[in-house]
Amino acid sequence: MADRLGIGIGWRPELDLSIARLPGVDWVEVVAENLHAPHLPESLLALKDRGMPVLPHAVSLSLGGAEPLDTARVEHLAELARALDAPLASDHVCFVRAGGLDSGHLMPLPRSREALDVLVDNVRLAQSIVDVPLALENIAALLEWPENELSEEQFLTELTERTGCLLIVDVANLYANARNVGTDPAAFLDGIPWERLAYVHMAGGVERDGVYHDTHAHPVLPEVLELLAELRRRTDPPGVLLERDDDYPTDSELAAELVALRTAVTL
Repeated sequence: MADRLGIGIGWRPELDLSIARLPGVDWVEVVAENLHAPHLPESLLALKDRGMPVLPHAVSLSLGGAEPLDTARVEHLAELARALDAPLASDHVCFVRAGGLDSGHLMPLPRSREALDVLVDNVRLAQSIVDVPLALENIAALLEWPENELSEEQFLTELTERTGCLLIVDVANLYANARNVGTDPAAFLDGIPWERLAYVHMAGGVERDGVYHDTHAHPVLPEVLELLAELRRRTDPPGVLLERDDDYPTDSELAAELVALRTAVTL
């Protein structure tokens, strides 16, 4: 299990002043592709100088892709992790590119032995470039590939066993997948190797036309908070992070959501 982080929030330029004055923020996570190590925002450096951990989170490595890994993207993540003195770096269990096209979205992997072998090879290559531990996150999916050989929890468990990577468990994504493709969050929570947990993601969403969208632009639903409490009954997460990427609320609303997260993991 990773070191203790506490309660955090995703750093965004639109929230930089809010984060600086919000009570109860122990750490922040930044989207790696939005930053460049030689030109970090002053407001972010101010948080780092206060001793607040800043963790880079990539969205474009495409570690599950069948094409050769774009090591320049991995090197960018590594450089950012060094500049931020980050304790770890992360991306997702997914692919985003194929056949020369970029999906602009995190796409689910077929949970086959062959796909797992590709993912393992790419993760090992990324780990050889990034100087800190690498954590990988489960994603929200709108489809399941046919004839999966492994459950998601089995797939992730074997990934950690073969690479030594850490895991980010996105609880909001577990809820989205249960709503959209009928997965069982309890089975996922029962099957995950909790000793490999880096931290937890939480975010809001909304249902439209029978589909639940993980928007990061709405408050965290009570059902997602309850799922976080279910996770807490199984383990004490090293960190819990609130993600917000649009329709930014007031400081008081953000503070209330952070309190709700802390309450859900406090026994």
